[in-house]
Amino acid sequence: MIRPKKMFLKDDKDFSACSTFGVMNRKGKKFNGEMAVKAIANMHDRSNGLGGGFGAYGIYPEYEDHYAFHMIYLDTRARYDVEDFLKKNFNLVMAEKIPTKKAPSVTDPPLLWRYFLEVGTNKPPDQSEEDYVVEMVMQINAEMEGVYVASSGKNMGVFKGVGFPEDIGEFYRLEDYKGYSWLAHGRFPTNTVGWWGGAHPFNILNWSVVHNGELSSYGINQRYLEMYGYKCTLKTDTEVVAYTMDLLRRRHKLPFDLVAGVIAAPLWEDIDRMDDDKRQLYTTLRQTYASLLLNGPFAFVIANNEEMIGITDRIRLRPLVAGYKGDFFYISSEEAAIREVCSNPQKVWQPAGGEPVVGVLEKAEEKVVHLKRAAK
Repeated sequence: MIRPKKMFLKDDKDFSACSTFGVMNRKGKKFNGEMAVKAIANMHDRSNGLGGGFGAYGIYPEYEDHYAFHMIYLDTRARYDVEDFLKKNFNLVMAEKIPTKKAPSVTDPPLLWRYFLEVGTNKPPDQSEEDYVVEMVMQINAEMEGVYVASSGKNMGVFKGVGFPEDIGEFYRLEDYKGYSWLAHGRFPTNTVGWWGGAHPFNILNWSVVHNGELSSYGINQRYLEMYGYKCTLKTDTEVVAYTMDLLRRRHKLPFDLVAGVIAAPLWEDIDRMDDDKRQLYTTLRQTYASLLLNGPFAFVIANNEEMIGITDRIRLRPLVAGYKGDFFYISSEEAAIREVCSNPQKVWQPAGGEPVVGVLEKAEEKVVHLKRAAK
């Protein structure tokens, strides 16, 4: 378990809320992080300075086939042990400090590095490359003191810490990065102190999650995920959502409409009113994945390299708004943040509780259509 030094912890809470924002260009056109920073800054009053962060996709084209590990070192001495570990278990292609600059509300930052890695010959032949990377991330986070893997996907990265989100964006110099999809979050730590590893987004491989709300089901969700090798070390409820997405989408290959039927499952009385085939399907989902039902008020914005997804709990106890204009797709806690960066959206709406709203890159949609045609 990571034991953060006291200097990286803050528990002087000013009770507020969480802010979430996501923007994707569906044609894959890249733009810098200023839009995401501007949008999340519009919701400043929903944060309290104890956490902010961003996820960005498409930012490392020169290393697009390598796993990019963003590392938070709470103990600077841990870097040498981690780098020995990475050299032993991967081909280490590139290592460097993550560029930063001074910013308001961001004080005493830890050491921040990034590594670009290839899976080498140490991977067991019967294990997939992705499962191997997950195993290595879990080993670092659970067994190595004073270090945390903030993100581990390809051609993407998570930038997070303690501070207001607009200050975190300035601190990480996000204006220097260009990506086609961005997540942003301003954190109000509900039941935990604010610390660098506990800020959002939470990530594993290409999955990143930002969250407004809290999960009363964390304990049972954690126990279920640990049966599949995931280790929840951050003591923050949202961590389980990233691992749930990896399990259900990547490993169990469920489409997201069925994933929604797991994490925000319909009430039994609603299932009973479904037609026979649909009733049997959702009954099976609830019985099979009962321990992955997410209880409590929540609104998530979830992203990977091809999708951006918004979903709330089934009775919509937390706000979520979606919108689009041209090739840009938006998800936010508040409509005002969308209009801050898109003055005249073509459409803005509130998704129904438990029903996902999904933006997909056009090239990914074309790939699906091609595969369906080939199958015929």
